[in-house]
Amino acid sequence: MSKITILFSLCCLLFFGEKEQPQVHESKKIKPKTLIQPPYLKAGDTVAIVAPSGILKNRQKEVQQAVDLLKNWGLHAIVGEHVFSQDNHFAGTDAQRCEDFQKAMDNPTVSAIWCARGGYGTVRILDKLDFTNFRENAKWLIGYSDITALHNQFHNEGFESIHALMCTSLTDDLNDISESIETFRKAIFGEPLTYTLEGSKYNRVGTASGELVGGNLTMLHTMLGSKTSIDTSGKILFIEEIGEYKYHIDRMLQSMKRAGYFDECAGVLVGDMSKLRKNTTLWGSSIEQLILDALSEYDFPIAFNMPAGHEKDNRAMILGRTIEMKVGKEQSTVVFEE
Repeated sequence: MSKITILFSLCCLLFFGEKEQPQVHESKKIKPKTLIQPPYLKAGDTVAIVAPSGILKNRQKEVQQAVDLLKNWGLHAIVGEHVFSQDNHFAGTDAQRCEDFQKAMDNPTVSAIWCARGGYGTVRILDKLDFTNFRENAKWLIGYSDITALHNQFHNEGFESIHALMCTSLTDDLNDISESIETFRKAIFGEPLTYTLEGSKYNRVGTASGELVGGNLTMLHTMLGSKTSIDTSGKILFIEEIGEYKYHIDRMLQSMKRAGYFDECAGVLVGDMSKLRKNTTLWGSSIEQLILDALSEYDFPIAFNMPAGHEKDNRAMILGRTIEMKVGKEQSTVVFEE
């Protein structure tokens, strides 16, 4: 065999040997790590009320209602120093809002952090938060809407959190939101959570099990490409929205889809799509059909009518907790693992 033939053979071996290695790159699901569950609350525990987002102008009444509600459950409440501060759109400067939130995270006597309201602003303090002490003394984060940014952050840091009503969700007559309040109480005290959802002709029938993640669609979309974006692989994604045009919602879903957000998703749970705005050029289909069309190439179950989001009936959900979701046309069930 000539030297040239030997050299050619060696080159082929090296070349094709390199080409075979990418087989290990084939898609395989990695089982999500189990998130840390903060201790459930008990009588005598303390809840910190903070305002990491929008301004609470003339909202003292609702915050006092929140304090009274916690007291009725045998809990103590401490209100952050800057909750009623004002800095243009926000409840105080970024530094003030971050200071209140960090103090609540670091305080060993605090068992839960309850956000007074959403709006906008949490994304401005995310990168300033230090989880060093929190990891030694985990506690529940409670809120929804703009607080989705914090839920994502807590999830990626390895902790469960609670998607539930906030202080400004409280009404003059608490009987109007009795279901929201009762499921909130159950969630923080560790009682079982099971929901039977009204059926929908748009439901994509099936059964799925996985960690529940998600929140406000705009916030989830905003997190794309950042370290706060969540991995939905093997998980069930919850979405809700308020005050958007249908084409905006489609644009966000298309963008998330192109980023691979739904590729390994186990299922989708759709909450309230509230106060949708009408464009001069009408979309032409229901919001349910829009979502189905956007996710048409996937085969995971999709359940509509989860009573959670920006309506009075805002049921509590534990994000990061494994749920079993059974979806039918007549009804669906969502059962949280204990």
